[in-house]
Amino acid sequence: MILIANSEGFPGIELTAAQLANGTNGLDAIVDGISMVEKSVDVRSVGFGGWPNLIGEMEFDAGVMDGDSLESGAVGALTDVISAAQIAKLVKEKSNHQILVGAGARRFAAEMGYADEETLYDESRKTWWSVVESALSEIDTKRFPDINLAEMPPLLIDPEKVRDTTVYLCRDTNQSMYAATSTSGWAWKYPGRLGDSPICGAGFYADSRYGAVACTHTGEMTIRQGTAKTVITALRLGHSLDDAVDIAINDLADLKSGYLGGVVIHAIDKGDQHKVVNFRCEGDIRYWYWSSDLSKPELRDAEIAE
Repeated sequence: MILIANSEGFPGIELTAAQLANGTNGLDAIVDGISMVEKSVDVRSVGFGGWPNLIGEMEFDAGVMDGDSLESGAVGALTDVISAAQIAKLVKEKSNHQILVGAGARRFAAEMGYADEETLYDESRKTWWSVVESALSEIDTKRFPDINLAEMPPLLIDPEKVRDTTVYLCRDTNQSMYAATSTSGWAWKYPGRLGDSPICGAGFYADSRYGAVACTHTGEMTIRQGTAKTVITALRLGHSLDDAVDIAINDLADLKSGYLGGVVIHAIDKGDQHKVVNFRCEGDIRYWYWSSDLSKPELRDAEIAE
């Protein structure tokens, strides 16, 4: 057994490790762990602790994938419900679709029994308005949000450079692999923006024959290169995990235009090898690692791409 999560996954990592050790299905275990992250105000890139979009609304993205069946489910721009990963799992289990977004995602969540809840943390609300107000003229402040929003994003500064996603990957006692993601997306994003977190093949992928992958940070880049699926395809073609991740990083390095930033690739293979690589992200990148021979999860340093 093996479990990988990015550093922001700390609220739920011990729960997921314990469940895996007790034989819980891998997808159930990682979604339960992510659900704890989504409810924490100590993680500022996902769920209740995340940052709102440009007009002060919380929009959540999440995705899950079953590496045995290759079935996935995802939600994008989900409002009024914090447990986005749970809803994504229900999309996989209860619908014939791969992804539901916006009002449709919210309607589906209601039909699954999820009532409206407060999703905007008061501290996030205050910070959002102070940043937005500083970029508005007096006239625009009175009219906001009924102004030209497309002119605003370049003026705004992300308070914590948050472009992260909570990601969990595992191989359980049945040798099955799973991936799950959840995020509130970029702070002050344009309403309706989707990153790679709910996009199967870009932000996540799992195939129990080969491995599981999830990405964090600049989703615009991994969407363009199909980064998660690239790693799995390379494994399928016989490359080592090291080489498979390098191939995906070389693809990212080929991007020369558009919005460019950093990406972190998290990957495991069928031999319980793992690799977490920081490609051009500022600061120290860390991740959680647990396997059945460890008493508890360990926080480790990611590799830095050459």
